[in-house]
Amino acid sequence: MNNNYKSIFEPFELPSGVQLKNRVIMAPMALSASKSNGAVTEEELAYYIQRAQGVGAVITSSALVSQNGKLLENGFGIDNDDLLPGLKTLANTIHEQGSKAFVQLYHGGRISNPALLSGGQSLSASAVAAEREGSATPKAMTEEEIEIAIDEFANATRRVIEAGFDGVEIHGANGFLIQQFFSPHSNRRKDKWGGTLEKRMKFPLEIIKRVKKVAAKHAKSPFVVGYRISPEERENPGITMEDTLQFVDVLALQNLDYIHLSVDHFWGEPRREGSSSTKSRVVMVQERVGNRVPVIGVGGLSTPDDVVKALDTGIPLVTMGHALIMEPKWVEKVQSGQEREIRTTLPRTAQKELVLPDNLWGMITNIPGWFPVVD
Repeated sequence: MNNNYKSIFEPFELPSGVQLKNRVIMAPMALSASKSNGAVTEEELAYYIQRAQGVGAVITSSALVSQNGKLLENGFGIDNDDLLPGLKTLANTIHEQGSKAFVQLYHGGRISNPALLSGGQSLSASAVAAEREGSATPKAMTEEEIEIAIDEFANATRRVIEAGFDGVEIHGANGFLIQQFFSPHSNRRKDKWGGTLEKRMKFPLEIIKRVKKVAAKHAKSPFVVGYRISPEERENPGITMEDTLQFVDVLALQNLDYIHLSVDHFWGEPRREGSSSTKSRVVMVQERVGNRVPVIGVGGLSTPDDVVKALDTGIPLVTMGHALIMEPKWVEKVQSGQEREIRTTLPRTAQKELVLPDNLWGMITNIPGWFPVVD
C-alpha cells in the first residue's frame, strides 16, 4: 500500500462504540431491485456481496418505513414484520463480507408516487407541491398522522435491530418527508410542528428521540443512529446554510453517531443567492460541530488522493457511491497497491461483471452524464 493512503485504513470508533475497520463507508444508493412488497431479492444480495468486503460499513439503499411514503415500485422496504426473513439474510450477507451494516430509513412525503399510494395522494407538512415537473399537491398531515409517521420510523428501527443490523441512518435529506418538515418551503404550518426554525426542527428531533428510545430498549449490543441532511434547497423560501448550521448545532446535542451530508460534491460551495462563502459546505459543517459529533463527507470522491484530501480537512469518515458501483473492489485495490487498476469509466458491456441490478443499470446507461459510460 502507498504510505500516502494510510489514513484511509485507520480504524474508527463511533460514539455508540461500534468499530469501523477503515474510513470508507458505502453510500446509500437506490437499487430498485426489491420485490413489489419491498422484500430483499437475490439480485440485491449479489450486489452487496461484491461491495461489502473492503468498506468499513455499508449503508443500504433507502428502506421504506410506510406505504404512505412509497416512491419506487421496486424499492427496498422495512415497513412490516413479514419482511424480516429477507432483512436478516441481508444483514448476515453484509456481515459475512466483514463490514458493518446500517439501514437508511425514509418516507417520501410529498415526493412519493401517488400511483403507488392506496389513497392516491401524498402526505407532507403542508399542502404545498414540490417545485418539480409533474408534482402533485400533497395533503397536510394531521396531528394523528404525524404521530403515526414517528411511530413508523420507531417500528422500522425495531425491525432493523431484530434483523441483526448494526444501526440506522435517519434520512432527513433529498427532499423526503423529514426534510419537508424542516424546510420553510414545504412547511407552512402554524402549530407546534412549524413556523419558527425551532418548530421546524421538532419533527426530525422527535423521530431521533423515538429511534434512540427503541434502540435503548431492544438493542443488545452497540447500535448506531446517524442522521443525513441536505444543507441547502434551491426553492425560495428554502433551507439555507445558516438554517443548517443552526440545525446541526442542535443535532450535535442528540447523542448521534454521525451527521452525514448529502451533496453532489465534497468541495461544493453554498449555492443560494446572497451567500458570500467560498468554503465547502461539508467543511462548514465539520468546523461547526465536528468536535462534538462525527461528520461524514461525500461527493465526487473517486481516487484515493480524493479521499485523503477529504480526510485531511478533519472529516473522520467518507461515503462513496459512484466509485463503488464502478469499482466494487475499490478499497481492496487501494490497500493492495493496485490503485492504478481502479476503473474510471463504465463500459456498456460491464453490467454482469459488476453485478448491477437491471433497473439500476438502466438508469446508469440512460441518464446522460450521470456516469462516464463508454461504448
